[in-house]
Amino acid sequence: MTTAMHSSPAVPEAAPVPGDTTASRAAHAGEPLVTRYDAVRTHTLRLCATLQTEDFVVSSMPDVSPTKWHLAHTSWFFETFVLAEHAPDYRSPDPRYAFLFNSYYVQAGERHCRAQRGLVTRPTVAEVFAYRAHVDEAMHRLLERVGADAAHPVVPLVELGLQHEQQHQELLQTDIKHVFWTNPLRPSYHSGPRSRHGAPEPVRWRAVPEGVHRIGNEEKEEFSFDNERPAHRVFLESFALADRLVTNGEYLAFIEDGAYDEPALWLSAGLATVQAEGWTAPMYWERTADGWTEFTMHGQNAVDTAAPVSHVSYYEADAFARWAGSRLPTEPEWEVAARMHGTSLHQAYDQCWQWTQSAYVAYPGYTPPSGAIGEYNGKWMADQWVLRGGSRATPPGHARLTYRNFFPSATRWQFTGIRLAEHT
Repeated sequence: MTTAMHSSPAVPEAAPVPGDTTASRAAHAGEPLVTRYDAVRTHTLRLCATLQTEDFVVSSMPDVSPTKWHLAHTSWFFETFVLAEHAPDYRSPDPRYAFLFNSYYVQAGERHCRAQRGLVTRPTVAEVFAYRAHVDEAMHRLLERVGADAAHPVVPLVELGLQHEQQHQELLQTDIKHVFWTNPLRPSYHSGPRSRHGAPEPVRWRAVPEGVHRIGNEEKEEFSFDNERPAHRVFLESFALADRLVTNGEYLAFIEDGAYDEPALWLSAGLATVQAEGWTAPMYWERTADGWTEFTMHGQNAVDTAAPVSHVSYYEADAFARWAGSRLPTEPEWEVAARMHGTSLHQAYDQCWQWTQSAYVAYPGYTPPSGAIGEYNGKWMADQWVLRGGSRATPPGHARLTYRNFFPSATRWQFTGIRLAEHT
């Protein structure tokens, strides 16, 4: 089946890249590290401003961690990887926190079971906030000693910790959304009415000619995770990328065409998952007597047909692309097109992470860092797909052109959406 999403591709001049970290580097140039530390840590607390104490402690499924755990784990990260090594006088308020708030760093010690994080009522929420304050005080003392010494070994560890906390800022929001969705009262995370999207423009296809391109991160002066390196060359056949994301209205047409019941559209594992889970629409959608509704951060609302579709799995994204007569882009195609077309590739970083058809594997020449830090990305390079871009929950300044997000095929609780590609 095809939709009315096709128009002629075009190849413009190379344009500025939205989400490029050049601007964020300039913004942080000359800024004391402690100032950036405080800004990131404060933003985490700001995300909790609308929550009540009871909201902090719930885990609604194994993938969802309680808000309290996110607050503690990000503090544990600085305690374990920065303070323990570089602040000999530091003492944890409770050594048992290391067991409770380690996530998956095997080399850092034993860990509490992820699926049981919501069963841990102590430490209390107040004690977790006190733990954060305790870590912050120690970090301030350490960063005052470091001062403006950019070559100090603490600096890259702190930057990694801040980037790690920004990842958890996004997880905190997607997790609390799932928690609120499981509550029959369907509470709102944000106050006030939800803004609606204007009518979408017809899709324009941004063409990229065949050739050899360089992808990955090679700028030494900017932060990048180890999985974004090393930069390397790839050959791409000519292709085109849709200039915007697939909308709820377009996905609704997919649903109404009976696509969830059409085996020819689905990967085998995808069809098995759809049938086993009873999926008939994106996560958070419900069919009512008055039509489809969607649970959002503003509570339950009628589906905004102009908004980008979100909370779809890789399986659903792949099936939709096949139904639409297109396909998902590969990871290199997404990066090359985003670099070439810049701001004319709309909704790249501020709406939904975009599934690619690229498996999450190491780049050629990749070597993970030594020690427990090396477990951050490298050990997950199996049975997952790369997503590119960023979402409405991604913190300001965190997204970048070379960022590689990754999740398993059936993931839906994240802000995951669809951008189409086609051969030319």
